[in-house]
Amino acid sequence: HHNKLWFAGINENWKLAAFEIHELEEIFEDIENTYPNREETKFIPMIHPGLEAVEKAVSEQNSDIFKSSYHALTNVCNTCHKATEHEFINITIPTAPSYTNQDYKPFSND
Repeated sequence: HHNKLWFAGINENWKLAAFEIHELEEIFEDIENTYPNREETKFIPMIHPGLEAVEKAVSEQNSDIFKSSYHALTNVCNTCHKATEHEFINITIPTAPSYTNQDYKPFSND
């Protein structure tokens, strides 16, 4: 979803970007509900401000703020991975879509 969010945002497909943010939020909620006592779970709240910043940029349809908040979100993901001793999971800004069979441009009725 992190990958798809990037391509939705840089293509200004704000509906898809909002959808992918919601998917990420659901994943974190699922982890918190499924594994409430795991040590790693207590670090999830550090992700929320980053997700909220990206969500705000998407709701405002602001490409520049989207890009900067996405970079910040990516950094906080890696900070969380380090804090939970999962530093071997290093997230980067995607250079190619994970799914090549999806068009990331906004849908047009034209």
